Amino acid sequence: MESVKVLKVLIVDDSMIMRKNITGNLHFLGHEIIGEAKDGQEGIDLYQKLDPDLVTMDITMPGMDGITAVKQIKKLDSTTNIIMVTSHGQEEMVMEALKSGAKGYMLKPVSPEKLREAIGRIYPELAAVVEEELIEE
Repeated sequence: MESVKVLKVLIVDDSMIMRKNITGNLHFLGHEIIGEAKDGQEGIDLYQKLDPDLVTMDITMPGMDGITAVKQIKKLDSTTNIIMVTSHGQEEMVMEALKSGAKGYMLKPVSPEKLREAIGRIYPELAAVVEEELIEE
C-alpha cells in the first residue's frame, strides 16, 4: 500500500476529555497530534509555533471562542485548514465559523467516522485510503 500523508494536527478545546477523545480518534486514523490548546488564544499561539496541517477547533470556549480564533489564525495563514467541533443547536455559530474561514465542521460526539469524513472533505486523497484501512481491521 502506498504511504498515506500523516497530518500534523493541533487540537483546540477547553474540555480535556474532548481533547483526549479527538486525540484517540486521530491516532486511530494514523495522524499525529503536535499540540493541544484549551482556548482560542493558546490555539493561536501554538498555531504560530507548530505550523499544523489541520486544526480542530471547539466553537464555545472561555476566554477567546473558536470563531474569533479562526479569524485570527486565517489572518496569519489564509490557507490553513480548520475543522470546527460543535454541539447540536450551534448552527448559526457554525455558519459564522465557515464564513470566517473554517473548512468544515463535525458534531459531537466525535468518532473516527466523523473525523474521517471531515478530513476527507479537505484532503480527498485521505478519505478512500483510510476507508480501506477501517474495512481491513
